[in-house]
Amino acid sequence: MSSDIYRQLIAQTLREAAGARPAGAVVCLCAEWCGVCREFKALYEQLRQAHPELAFRWLDVEDEAEQLGDLDIETFPSLVISEGEALRFAGPVVPQLVQLERLLRSVPA
Repeated sequence: MSSDIYRQLIAQTLREAAGARPAGAVVCLCAEWCGVCREFKALYEQLRQAHPELAFRWLDVEDEAEQLGDLDIETFPSLVISEGEALRFAGPVVPQLVQLERLLRSVPA
């Protein structure tokens, strides 16, 4: 079930976060061969810098295919967002900073 995989990604991202316990996690599911993902990477880094309270992870779906199991990402970029360990969002996103900020504000802190 995809929600189980998302929860595992969140838990691992939170465990591996440096410093204090983050308020949540933002995992980007992308692929190096995807031009949109390559362009999105700089924007994702801006988002990371603007939200030090969250743990961020960039995950290449081909490099970490074993960890993703049967999960099939159809649209890139896709994000998995949590509040603590609770899954709050999983799906494709419009790669625009304004839209991403709005999405993060909609997830309670």
